[in-house]
Amino acid sequence: MEARDSLPDRLDQRPAVRIDLTNTTGFALPTTNVTPSSTIIASLEAARDARAPVVLQLSNGGAAFFAGKGVSNTNQEGAISGAIAAAHFIRSIAPVSGVPVVLHTDHCAKKLLPWLDGMMDADEAFFKEHARAAPWKQWIEMKIGITGGEEDGVNNEDVGNNSLYTQPEDIWQIYQTLSPISPYFSIAAGFGNVHGVYQPGNVKLRPDLLAKHQAFVANELGSTEPKPVFLFFHGGSRSSVEESQKAIGHGVVKVNLDTDLQWAYLGGIRDYSMSARVKAAFEDFKAVNSL
Repeated sequence: MEARDSLPDRLDQRPAVRIDLTNTTGFALPTTNVTPSSTIIASLEAARDARAPVVLQLSNGGAAFFAGKGVSNTNQEGAISGAIAAAHFIRSIAPVSGVPVVLHTDHCAKKLLPWLDGMMDADEAFFKEHARAAPWKQWIEMKIGITGGEEDGVNNEDVGNNSLYTQPEDIWQIYQTLSPISPYFSIAAGFGNVHGVYQPGNVKLRPDLLAKHQAFVANELGSTEPKPVFLFFHGGSRSSVEESQKAIGHGVVKVNLDTDLQWAYLGGIRDYSMSARVKAAFEDFKAVNSL
């Protein structure tokens, strides 16, 4: 394993190249939140079967879970140890998966990791604080506004729908501030998206707003490029195929998936467990009848 300071030289261009290709090919990087090692393997196998690259990311809570409930998370020790352990595991298994793999952190708010935000929230940090990350050439995500629902200890379930839509002026402010520092960034613009499970009709996704955001930035730049901004999609679970395709068509290069995968994981364990229990019950019944 290389020393930390040497990692950017090896890894700097690969995520950037993949993200740049997604914006020109109408493909978004599937991004799965992983917790135990089995979810990592499942994500890699799904990516292999789909012949697609994949982003594997850990939230603060997910990293702590990877370390195990027996590890104290005082001073974030559990989350830090879990994130490092997961990174080692992924780096060991990814080369034989047959697909490109990118490591990422999800919702690393400054209040949790004060020395560096893995994903910057505009209301938690000043832009200039992150200029020091530019030489690392690490990809940084900037979430603007609010994503509804609840995830990783951040609860926005009571937020009104109007607060879930980002304004184009906000995106332009981020773009013109970060562009001189580094090209390695993407923006999560709220277009009605929500974390977690929600009832149909309760969420109004507006992927058409992303096209207007792109046009606004292009106009400010005086550019003919139709999609100058790399956008990413938080709260991708339970979104329809049509909504996702429209968002990708308007410059979304990365889609986060968590809740849907948790339910699929739980369902698989439940079905396997129930099948085993039913089989055991029938075996017991047969044994009783043979007496």
